[in-house]
Amino acid sequence: MAKIAYIFPGQGSQAVGMGKDLFDNFGAAREIFKQADEALGFSLSEMCFAGEDADLQLTANTQPAILTTSIAAYRAMEAEGFAKPEFVAGHSLGEYSALVAAGVLDFADAVRTVRKRGTYMQESVPVGVGAMAAILGLDAGSVEEGCAEAAEGQVCSPANINSPSQVVIAGNAEAVDRACEILKNKGAKRAIKLNVSAPFHCALMMSAQEKLAADLNELNYGDFAFPIFHNVDAAANSDSALVASKLTEQVSSPVRWLQTVEAMADAGTEKFIEVGPGKVLTGLVRQTKKDAVYANVENTESLRNTLELQ
Repeated sequence: MAKIAYIFPGQGSQAVGMGKDLFDNFGAAREIFKQADEALGFSLSEMCFAGEDADLQLTANTQPAILTTSIAAYRAMEAEGFAKPEFVAGHSLGEYSALVAAGVLDFADAVRTVRKRGTYMQESVPVGVGAMAAILGLDAGSVEEGCAEAAEGQVCSPANINSPSQVVIAGNAEAVDRACEILKNKGAKRAIKLNVSAPFHCALMMSAQEKLAADLNELNYGDFAFPIFHNVDAAANSDSALVASKLTEQVSSPVRWLQTVEAMADAGTEKFIEVGPGKVLTGLVRQTKKDAVYANVENTESLRNTLELQ
């Protein structure tokens, strides 16, 4: 029987209205939004369903919003009889969703922690100092070489190794600009600056990492219902004692998504189901493992369609 992995999205999928269909149609999803509102002390659900784009795009709001929508989708899937996955993984923020799904993190703890995570990340680098860019059509090794050449004493490094032909870089804005030109000269098809609020997953995030470490070390971690593949090393883990250190290191380390998909496939995964808003990870899986079965669940229609694949 084909093994199934559930994969959970990170930032980049937020939009006003996300989760509303799940809230309207599944009691399990409504309960998750209610728990999020109570845990945070304000109406995250109202922000998700009818708020302002500018508010939802602040990373301190984006992170709990995407986590909540992802877990609302996961709880709806559970209620509708979806098979349990053999493995889970999440892209950056999505790793917290994956850990909630695996029973390791309490949802209320997770939603409070990722709100702090977003706040720390935003505070660590003044607006305009950092930048990120997507490099298309060039392998990770060449991108890393180009970043090193562009740094000139500043920070510039791969932040998200997403697929064989997509690597996101991060660092000081000037260094990222230099890297974009260098990497185009090295053969990149495109170098696209991203509209982000901070340069995630690079050394400029060290102050955020140090603050988050204290919060992560205070949490209780349950036993794994199924293993997770972590961002920092693309390795499977079922030891709860390792989770805090993996999540801490993740803040300033590159997300090794390409290697994660390859590792899950090597472990026998043939079906990848993206759980949460958007289809970004589905597209990245398609670029990496073209023969895999993939689907996403973000609303009632996609849930029903995906249930037929079970």
